[in-house]
Order: sequence, then structure tokens, then C-alpha cells
Amino acid sequence: MKKRKAKAKKVAARSARAPKSRTTARTAKAARKPAAKPGAGGTNPERVRAILQKLDEAYPNVTCAIEHKNAFQLLIATILSAQCTDERVNQVTKTLFVKYPMPKDFAYASPAELEQDIRPTGFFRNKTKSIMGASKRIIEEFRGEVPRTMDELLTLPGVARKTANVVLGTAYGIAVGVVVDTHVTRLSNRLDLSRNTDPKKIEQNLMAAIPRDKWILFSHQLIWHGRRVCQARKPKCAECNLEAICYSKDKTV
Repeated sequence: MKKRKAKAKKVAARSARAPKSRTTARTAKAARKPAAKPGAGGTNPERVRAILQKLDEAYPNVTCAIEHKNAFQLLIATILSAQCTDERVNQVTKTLFVKYPMPKDFAYASPAELEQDIRPTGFFRNKTKSIMGASKRIIEEFRGEVPRTMDELLTLPGVARKTANVVLGTAYGIAVGVVVDTHVTRLSNRLDLSRNTDPKKIEQNLMAAIPRDKWILFSHQLIWHGRRVCQARKPKCAECNLEAICYSKDKTV
């Protein structure tokens, strides 16, 4: 009888010293983790309104940083802006649009000469093909006018949704979608407005979260904010008026 009692005590002692199961450990960890604040999640309507209000305060009248005089110039400049800064594009187009003022001037240009004219923007061979191809399509299919619909714009060489949204929103004031460039991608993730990395999916997320009458201005605001404050390597969070409602892991304060 005494032996059985002693054995039972040993078993109980071993059980007390045994590590907790993974399930039990996870449960305990979850219990210690603070609960998320109600309504704090990314696209909660109240939070989205707060973000839009802060952007309106900081950038009430911003527009596209690419310099242009008409829809065609904006289209060409936006094609040139791929993998290039707007500042560099603006430097190139100052003389480019004097030399090539009309779609026909680009469409029937010397490819080798045009390549050299746009060389500072990078990827100049592919951009030359896109610009010449888009210009020819505009002349032959659209009577020399840049089309005003997403479907038609997407038929132009070198034009994807980002470029089409820039042209439609800035040149024509038509809100069909949201411009998603590198700045918008970065800020959409940091502000938890999208958890995707694919531009098309990010655009869908933003279109669902942002009121349509804000799509055009919102795109410009995020781009300006990304350049001036919420920079890629070292965001200036101490200067950001969105800091209080941003919970990005990249924050510097």
C-alpha cells in the first residue's frame, strides 16, 4: 500500500514538472496578448474618414507632379515615368515636347533619335517602342485624340491601369480607379488600407475603402505624402499628421 502511494506521488511530481502542451502554451500566450482596439482595423469607415481628413489638411489642392499641357503630353510623360522620377521626366519633356509637339511627330520619329532624346529616363528602348506604338494607335484608331475610357486606353502600347488612371483622372477628371504606384503601394500597406502587394489587388482594396469622389485626389495625396514624409527607407513619422492613427511596424517614433 505504501509503495503504491509513493509511486503515485512520483507520477504526480513528474506531471507537474512536464512542459505544457503546445496548445496550452498558445492559449496562454493569446490570453496575455492585448486585445485589438475596436474599430482600429485598417478599412474601418471611421478610420478611413480620419485618414482622408488628415490628408486633406496636409494636401488640400495637390495634383499630378508630371508637367503637361494636354492629355497626350500627360500620357507620354507617364509612360516615361516608369522606373524614373517625375523630376527627371519633367527635365526631359521640357525639350521633348518642343521637338515632338503632336502624336504624328512621335509616331513617325526616328527610333534611334527618339531613344537618345529620352535616354535619361531609363529603359529608353522599350519606352520608345511604347511611345511610338501608342502615338500611331491614337492617330489610326482614335482620330488623334487620347481616348477617354479605361478599355480604350488599355489598348495602347505601354499603357496599363496605372497610366490609364493618371490620364483619366488628371487630364479628364474621370474617376475610374485609383492610381497605384510605388508610393501608393507602400503607404497603403503602412496605413493598413491593403495587405496586398499586387497593384491590381491594392487598387481593388482602395476602391472598396475610399469614396469614389475622393479617388483622384486621394491618389495624388498619397504620392505627395510618400515623397515628402512617409519615405521608403526612413519615414519622417515625427512630422506626419497621420502618426496618431498609423500603427505600421516601420514607424520611427
